[in-house]
Amino acid sequence: MTIRKAVIPAAGIGSRLLPLTKAIPKEMLPVGDKPVIEHTVRELVASGITDITIVVSGGKSLIQDHFRPNPALVAQLRADGKTAYADAVEEVGELSRAGHITYLDQHGPYGNGTPVLNAARHLGDEPMLVLWPDDVFVAEVPRAQQLVDAYAKTGAPVLALMPMDPAESSRYGVPVVEETEGDGLMRISGLKEKPKQADAPSAFAAIGGYVVTPGIIAELRRQVDLWYTHRTGEVYLTDAINIFAAENPVYGQVIRGRWYDTGNPADYLTAQFASALAHPEYGPLLRQLVAE
Repeated sequence: MTIRKAVIPAAGIGSRLLPLTKAIPKEMLPVGDKPVIEHTVRELVASGITDITIVVSGGKSLIQDHFRPNPALVAQLRADGKTAYADAVEEVGELSRAGHITYLDQHGPYGNGTPVLNAARHLGDEPMLVLWPDDVFVAEVPRAQQLVDAYAKTGAPVLALMPMDPAESSRYGVPVVEETEGDGLMRISGLKEKPKQADAPSAFAAIGGYVVTPGIIAELRRQVDLWYTHRTGEVYLTDAINIFAAENPVYGQVIRGRWYDTGNPADYLTAQFASALAHPEYGPLLRQLVAE
């Protein structure tokens, strides 16, 4: 089955970036000349995704405002002779149409599995991509496309992986690799969350990006039902993947490209700096500033 649907969970409060995110959603912080969530939306549209659901919470109306077409502003810019600005605003509005972006309010227990389940009720029982809105990938082939291609080969859930420095294993979910199949594709039996270096089962990290299948959605539903019975703990997507992987095939795909996390101040600044260095106009200015 071809993957045409995707979920972007965007209901978090951005606590690691406070007070910057007190009034501005972390998804709307700029990386280069685009909000970080726009990088994710563009990646999905470029990968052939035609139904994007963004799961939000209160205080996230700026996201909708950003992607909403604004013909009046475009007309005013064109009347003022500001054609390049008009084209840029119009293009962002076109993303909403091309990706058929819809928005859902998050409901349910705490945890990153909840927005996925919220969206699955809207999207139906089909495989779908799940991408976090605070990741930026720079790659010849978009990360989303690489995941879609891996699913086409396997027909099973797929996790995005990157090689990691073993000393940083305690920062990531580390996959248990059972078999390698070439081109960065490997069968895994689950993830070990934030292990010590000596306990890390492989030299790869799961870095945000999934193909989720109906079996994993069913496990998320089971977890949520249990939560409403006991009202303890949180509902995590990786827990559902681990339970599913115990009896079903699950794969990891090593992503070719460069990953930038923007979820904490140091990594956000790194992403900003890297984006500016790559810009044909701003890059030389920054290099001159550093030299001085």
